[in-house]
Amino acid sequence: MDSEVNCQREWFKSRGSDVPLWNRQNLSIEETAAYTGIGRDTIYKLIKQDDCNFTLRVGKRTMIKRKRFEEYLEKLYSI
Repeated sequence: MDSEVNCQREWFKSRGSDVPLWNRQNLSIEETAAYTGIGRDTIYKLIKQDDCNFTLRVGKRTMIKRKRFEEYLEKLYSI
């Protein structure tokens, strides 16, 4: 399982850019899932909550503001 996550992280790291996920300002839902280890369905649930201040819409695409999402996660007790 760890090798699968590492493989996904490397795939996202090399996909379209040489900037690693932890240095990117905005992440896609899939990249956020690979970066945090949180499932996509859980991320979508978090996005729909009223206190969500970490999303950016680019057309139909939802991007996650990485730093704000990390701050949001720091404040949570459980997901």
